Amino acid sequence: MTTTDEHPPRLSLPVAVLAGGRGTRLGARVDDVPKPLVEVAGEPFLFHSLRRLAASGVSRVVLCVGYLGEQIEEVVGSRRFGIQVDYSYDGPGLDGTLGALRRARHLLGEKFLVLYGDTILTLDYRELTESWDRSALPAVMAVLENGGRWGPSNTQVGDGLVVAHDKVVPTPEMTWIDYGVGGLSVEALELVAPAESDLSALYGALASAGQLGAFVVTRRFYEIGTPSGLAETEAHLTQGI
Repeated sequence: MTTTDEHPPRLSLPVAVLAGGRGTRLGARVDDVPKPLVEVAGEPFLFHSLRRLAASGVSRVVLCVGYLGEQIEEVVGSRRFGIQVDYSYDGPGLDGTLGALRRARHLLGEKFLVLYGDTILTLDYRELTESWDRSALPAVMAVLENGGRWGPSNTQVGDGLVVAHDKVVPTPEMTWIDYGVGGLSVEALELVAPAESDLSALYGALASAGQLGAFVVTRRFYEIGTPSGLAETEAHLTQGI
């Protein structure tokens, strides 16, 4: 299946999609279906995300899966919308977002993009990658000036850098929000202890070290992590915006 008659230049970096969470806030919707496969606007939510990645030139995705991950692999397969799809499964217990990336390192190479699997984003992934390359930094985060509009602001930005990031204890200076996609190099993964399982904690450490670039986006994100977010995303995708 193709999404456009045009063929955008291929993006060389793989994209890790974090799709392993249980999605408990969605209640009965995820009793026997993993969150990425919840039907939204007539098809599994993950299809919407993969289609947008394909339209941006992404050629390879690594799905980091956990809860009911076998269902995801069965539905998505090894190729979808022209994207090669590989899988990395959590261990016996859920690995967490950062633990999932560590487990998938052998599939991701020296540099990769990472995307939360419950979001719909509007940005140019090639521009993000090129901006990151120019910065020569080990990591980058896409950021949106938020002011509390789309969830609690958790990020402070200055001079092209994320200078602070904390989802647990945000400060008044944090008027931006993590947009849901970033880029990491292998060396960036070593900045926090091996026991740390939260990607947000790594971003916070990178920001404190002056090693996290900021890529500014201006269009809001949509997410399906909560019933209200799911309803809003359904309306957005149904309208085809």
